[in-house]
Amino acid sequence: MDKIFVNNMRFYGYHGVFGEEQKLGQRFNVDAVLSMDLSKAGLTDDLEQTVHYGEVYNAVKEIVEGEPVKLLETLAETISASLLGRFTLIDEVTIKVIKPDPPIPGHYDSVAVEITRGRA
Repeated sequence: MDKIFVNNMRFYGYHGVFGEEQKLGQRFNVDAVLSMDLSKAGLTDDLEQTVHYGEVYNAVKEIVEGEPVKLLETLAETISASLLGRFTLIDEVTIKVIKPDPPIPGHYDSVAVEITRGRA
């Protein structure tokens, strides 16, 4: 399966379990791996035969910067469903939602959730 990678998209959102997270907001990074057949696009050089990266970015931005949710899992599910719904050429999507600065004690780079969803 061919893949398109849209890596390290950066947004500011208001997601989290704690009230201050939904009030003050924080950074979120998202990686998307879009699995599909890219052979027609490669042979025809036609944008209609692939997925426009800018439209993927805008779809993810709309969700991450939109209505707050508590869980990264919910954010990842919402992004996956949106991309599969909007872009019919995508067969499977892997979404990784990264929270660089969660309000939990300890020393680490980030916390993240990664899910893979496909068409039924």
